[in-house]
Amino acid sequence: MAGTIKADWGTLMKTSKKLTGVILRAGLALAGVGVCATALPVVVAQQAHAALAEGEQAPDFQLKGALGGTPLTFSLKEALKKGPVVLYFFPAAFTKGCTLEAHAFAEATDNFTKQGATVVGVTAGNVDRVAEFSKDECRSKFAVLADPGGKVATLYKSLSSQGSFVHSDRISYVIAPDGKVVLSYVSQDPETHVSKTLETVTKLHNATH
Repeated sequence: MAGTIKADWGTLMKTSKKLTGVILRAGLALAGVGVCATALPVVVAQQAHAALAEGEQAPDFQLKGALGGTPLTFSLKEALKKGPVVLYFFPAAFTKGCTLEAHAFAEATDNFTKQGATVVGVTAGNVDRVAEFSKDECRSKFAVLADPGGKVATLYKSLSSQGSFVHSDRISYVIAPDGKVVLSYVSQDPETHVSKTLETVTKLHNATH
């Protein structure tokens, strides 16, 4: 009996260590993409679904947000009448990775504009801070939209959660004026989203002019 108890206790300790390792690795991964660790309960992250495929029809939507701190309502359908749309989802405003990504998109906004494209960021994270984020970190260069509950993120297969904390994954799309997805890019490296989307927008512009 004593031998059995000892064996079971050893198995339990090994299992506990494995679970702890999984939780720690999940926490470190989330910290790397800029999600605030203090906002997360101690559970393993639920992964986002695969992104929309290139060639799919982009779901239409309207969301409230801000540009340079000024409130606005963004309509994908209306924006596509002007040209392609660069739609990028990010986890939460004022986190490290998301701030780096916002700075990079802000610096490149004029280049996107020259190709006739509209840049817009969307977050299901701390939606109450998009107005100040659009002014401070996006430098009033492009609109940032709030996606409470991640309804649009769900349509674009960009929703993740840790317990009750819901946020959007780091996924960028380039949507052509006909509403088709021409780039679907998933990466935890925030700055590569700018180079990949600008390259696609430039190719699309050159093909139609």
